[in-house]
Amino acid sequence: MAVIHVTNDTFEQEVLQAKEPVLVDFWATWCGPCQMVGPIIEEIAEERTDIKVCKIDVDENPEIARQYKVFSIPMLFVFKNGEVAARTVGAQSKEAILEML
Repeated sequence: MAVIHVTNDTFEQEVLQAKEPVLVDFWATWCGPCQMVGPIIEEIAEERTDIKVCKIDVDENPEIARQYKVFSIPMLFVFKNGEVAARTVGAQSKEAILEML
């Protein structure tokens, strides 16, 4: 499944109401480490059919970033049943991201 780009308007439906676990990448276009993690996120989205993978641009959607206290990026969250199940900050390896799930 492809990565879903989430906005303030679609966050609740795509992430909080999802039936499957959701990996959310909070990122920005100017962020070097975010650019390093991006291809890994895309890979995971293509390989895993049991989860949903979403990205949210913190510059375009500051309300959600503020709500989840995203002060450093990239920040990755795993949501299960609408709740934060795990989170990590900074560039992570594919293995570390998969371990979060």
